[in-house]
Amino acid sequence: MPKYLIDVNLPAHCSLWNSAEFIHQRDLDNEWLDSEIWNYARENYLTIVTRDADFSIRISTSEPPPRIIHFRLGNIKASELFEVLYKNWHNIAALSKEHKLVTVYRDRIEVLS
Repeated sequence: MPKYLIDVNLPAHCSLWNSAEFIHQRDLDNEWLDSEIWNYARENYLTIVTRDADFSIRISTSEPPPRIIHFRLGNIKASELFEVLYKNWHNIAALSKEHKLVTVYRDRIEVLS
């Protein structure tokens, strides 16, 4: 059963996401608006994993579900993104269970309850 909805702005070919816990937006509909992604995640109790700041803004005035994991890494290569993911995913996932927003930077992770 999926726990995480990977936004279309993140690569689908990450090996971390090759499990039943993850569903990529491309497997649903690449054309969905943010509101459609939000509603799908809310209805299915998913955490949205994204690079889109709009979700962070929306969750700041809302209550879960959905929860948001927001990667704020700037323009980086996919290999650098994967490095951050593999190094920090266990901590990111744990924080996401307790906080409605987890924001991941290159040098730190911040949360909003």
